[in-house]
Amino acid sequence: MNASLKINPISHPLNATVRVPGSKSLTNRALLIASLANGTTYLINALFSDDSRYFAKGLQTLGFDVQLDETNHSMTVTGMDGKIPAAKAELFIGNAGTAARFLSAFLTLGNGEYILDGEPRMRERPIGDLVEALEQLGCDIQPLQKTEGGKQICPPVKITATGLKGGKTKIAGDISSQFLSALLMTAPYAQSAIEIELTTDLNSKPYVAMTIAIMKDFGVEIQRNQYSRFTIHPSSYLPFTNYPIESDASAASYFFAAPAICDGMVKVESISRKSVQGDIAFLDVLKQMGCKVEEADNSITVYSPSSLHGVDVDMRDIPDTAQTLAAVAPFALSPTRIRGIASARVKETDRVHATCTELKRLGVEVEEHEDGMTIYPCQTFKPANIQTYNDHRMAMAFSLIGLRFDGVTIENPSCVSKTFPDFFEVLDTLR
Repeated sequence: MNASLKINPISHPLNATVRVPGSKSLTNRALLIASLANGTTYLINALFSDDSRYFAKGLQTLGFDVQLDETNHSMTVTGMDGKIPAAKAELFIGNAGTAARFLSAFLTLGNGEYILDGEPRMRERPIGDLVEALEQLGCDIQPLQKTEGGKQICPPVKITATGLKGGKTKIAGDISSQFLSALLMTAPYAQSAIEIELTTDLNSKPYVAMTIAIMKDFGVEIQRNQYSRFTIHPSSYLPFTNYPIESDASAASYFFAAPAICDGMVKVESISRKSVQGDIAFLDVLKQMGCKVEEADNSITVYSPSSLHGVDVDMRDIPDTAQTLAAVAPFALSPTRIRGIASARVKETDRVHATCTELKRLGVEVEEHEDGMTIYPCQTFKPANIQTYNDHRMAMAFSLIGLRFDGVTIENPSCVSKTFPDFFEVLDTLR
């Protein structure tokens, strides 16, 4: 794709049906669990994107049989009942945060020496809370580079593995819920029970609920006290002949949001309100703003509001949709306050600062807060080249503004390949 892409406005009310790819969060969890199970699992509607490819490639490098069939959106994974075939491996995981966190825990089950590394931005994304929790369980994980001030542990790391012993550990949940998810999914293959205690509030709770649900699908149940304490006893995942991956709720959010900006309606297929993905709750935010939402068994349709209102909303459980809301907010009749997303500052980029910067570039009045932003209604936008900071969600969210205002050009549009390679083709079908 070119270095920049001009978004052309749509002059008529929308009337479209779209399909978005499989969920990144579910695909990566299913890949990990399937490679731990004893036997072969077939994943249907799996996501093929940079993140899931890095993860699958990592598993192949470790000696697992992972077959990728991109045409049919399917993956076949043969698990080794908790064993890791390779005794030595170097894994490169790009900027795939889930892969970095899930594999850091997973590799402790092996017997040997593993190095995990990624792109320059991945070397700035902290995994210290997870490393500390694994060290309490007797794991040996060493950072291979010193960070400024020596506080944060980021990739690259070297894991010297002799299996996971079990025992008690404490973990913080305020930077990323993926640390806890990584521990939970790996824990059944420890030599004795693992007890996990949270030392902080947990961000993005729905993602942990998703982890627990998918573990249960593959035959492993855990004991827990809300989201503060978890106990996992040694057990094995069962392979799953045909495991269907739901469409990605975060990717769907852009199409749910489009009618709020352009009028009309958009129907998204292969997703329902019963989804285990937390980001489906973004629909409640759109309802608060005045949109009408219609739910069917296997699709969700959003209709434009008679008038669009600003909202004051805490998005700590759905931070990946905060940029989508930020793109809708300038078209509302009153200000919008987004709260609770301080964790978004350590994602693919500092998403709070980046979003505020690019809204201002378009002439939108916005105030940046430590945990979010306040966005004011905008009558006159200024033409702008939107910087994406190599963050797929910046590119996807800001392209929505271009559906209504003629003057939005997206720089580095190919960064959407991280989770939604054909995003702009699907966006064009709204025409």
